[in-house]
Amino acid sequence: MNKIIKNSISTLTASFMLFNLFSCNSNEQNSEVRTPYVIPDSLFQKLAVDTVKTSNISYAIKFNGIVDYNTDKVANIFPLVSGNIHDIRVMPGDYVHAGQVLGTIKSPEVANYNAALITAETNVRLNAKLLDQQKQLFKSGLASQIDITTAEVGYEQAVAAKVAAEKILAINGNNKNGDFEVKSPVNGFIVQKNVTNDMAVRADNGGNMFTISDLKDVWVQANVYESNINSVHEGNPVEVTTNTYPDKVFSGKVGKLMNVLDPATKVMKMRVVLDNPGFALKPQMFATIAISNSVNKKATSVASGALIFDNSQYYVIIIKGKNNIELRPVEVITNNGKTAYIKSGLEPGDKVIGADALLMYYYNSLNS
Repeated sequence: MNKIIKNSISTLTASFMLFNLFSCNSNEQNSEVRTPYVIPDSLFQKLAVDTVKTSNISYAIKFNGIVDYNTDKVANIFPLVSGNIHDIRVMPGDYVHAGQVLGTIKSPEVANYNAALITAETNVRLNAKLLDQQKQLFKSGLASQIDITTAEVGYEQAVAAKVAAEKILAINGNNKNGDFEVKSPVNGFIVQKNVTNDMAVRADNGGNMFTISDLKDVWVQANVYESNINSVHEGNPVEVTTNTYPDKVFSGKVGKLMNVLDPATKVMKMRVVLDNPGFALKPQMFATIAISNSVNKKATSVASGALIFDNSQYYVIIIKGKNNIELRPVEVITNNGKTAYIKSGLEPGDKVIGADALLMYYYNSLNS
């Protein structure tokens, strides 16, 4: 089991300065005979020590991808009326709340809707008076029941027309000044903005004005080449890294495989779903996706941080005791970024420095 204890570089450097002095002096005196180096108890307890073990080989397959917003959780805002948009209040990247006004469209259509409502309200009042008039005439014997029925139908039709005009105006913002206010239907970030102030917009052109996404989770889109298709499955856990956060690993899973090859590039599209705490991942960031693939074959394994590569050769630093350390060459089968699988040079149970081994090795080389 790994015994990983964080240690400051200055403390590790101090311990290996002693090792350097031992190494350089012993080389000058006798290249074959070395005086054992004793690691003080305080430093020995702080070393990140890994125990070599045997485990199934796990290969890491890596793909290049691009972060994208989750298109299942976006709101595309289209113009419901034609006109000129102005007073745009948001830019890409802004966070907006449901009901927030994004801009205003000066539209003759909305003015017509207002006029239609006024006309409908006038007709209701007119037909109400005509109905009352027919009822009075009926009492005096100057109107028939058919006249009353006709007046009632006219009044009901006027009321229906008024209700329809009110609903049409409500659908289009319910603004009685002839303006249409473009409002956000959801909370989220403006990820696309396709309009500018005084730009003419049309309800029939099919183009959206704004796209809003909550970015609570994102997609990473990647290509899978034919040789790797058999190694990737929906639901596979993945680890994603980015250039922006090279030391941070985002965990997710393969959400969708398109199961068809692009005829031009001969690749299959893969979609990875990631939680996005703190909105750290931004659309269009480059990302690297790593998928682990285990095979039914065992090998000696050690933490990847134990490996040292120099002059076309891998090494590890063996710790046999406080007074016995050794730089040993090893032959590596594969390294998936977390675990290195060793063909020769190590045995299960060996103790090695499991982290910062490369730093220690080069410091020793520079000071010898």
